[in-house]
Amino acid sequence: MMNWKKHSKRRAFTLIEIMLAITIFSLVLAAIYSTWSLILRASKVGEEAAAQVQRQRIALRTIEDSFMCIQSFQSSIQYYTFIVQNGDAPVLSFVARLPDNFLRNGRFDSNLRRLTFTVEAGPDSENDLVLRQNPILMDMDQDEQNFPLVLARNVKSFAVECWDTNALDWTDEWDDTNSIPPMVRVSLALGGKKNDSNSGAPELDITRVIAIPSTMVPSVLQTGVPGGGGVGGVGGRGTGNGRGGNNQNNPNSSNPNSPFPPNGPRPFSPYTPTFPHNSFNGP
Repeated sequence: MMNWKKHSKRRAFTLIEIMLAITIFSLVLAAIYSTWSLILRASKVGEEAAAQVQRQRIALRTIEDSFMCIQSFQSSIQYYTFIVQNGDAPVLSFVARLPDNFLRNGRFDSNLRRLTFTVEAGPDSENDLVLRQNPILMDMDQDEQNFPLVLARNVKSFAVECWDTNALDWTDEWDDTNSIPPMVRVSLALGGKKNDSNSGAPELDITRVIAIPSTMVPSVLQTGVPGGGGVGGVGGRGTGNGRGGNNQNNPNSSNPNSPFPPNGPRPFSPYTPTFPHNSFNGP
């Protein structure tokens, strides 16, 4: 019996050994938790960075696609004004004949619309890049005004520069209302979360140069040559009387059968030379 008691005492753990084992186990758990927490945080940052890159790519792709469809008519410049405004409240606005698969195309009856890109205050004190659309002969509806399409969130900066062919340099203003810039340079910077800088994605900044394939249609091509027989006229060649005849495409015409008012918008003549990329069928 005595031998059994001595043997049982030799196999027991002391209190110090138990506490030491618990301490080692706790350190192992803490190391595992720290490693797992770092993995989750790195994964979150990577996902947010990937989402920001995707949003940035979609925003710039939308702007680039809309530039490919830009249209402008000199005789109807009040409808086709090209607007560039930088600074604290940047604005980019122009008219384009958009494809059927363009964003929110199903909400509008016409593919010829004015696009307006602005940077406005969004949730959590962040700035968002938004897009509003409206047909050029109609005012923007209340729903489009209050609920624009958000292209990118947490925008740090948005700038548009135009290539000045006279100065051979980039300018952040475009005052030449009678032409479209041949190239534009768009810069967009997106930042991480402001509330949690440790888990937010890094700031992303990208600049893209976009060549515009369109050019403004001169008044002489849209309305006909005054005093030269006209471009539209009868059969598209005028009456040949040296005044353009009763040409409904001529703003000076008094054709009673013309459905267009003398000073109102007119369709583009079918005999106007074809320009690349766009079919100029503006008002």
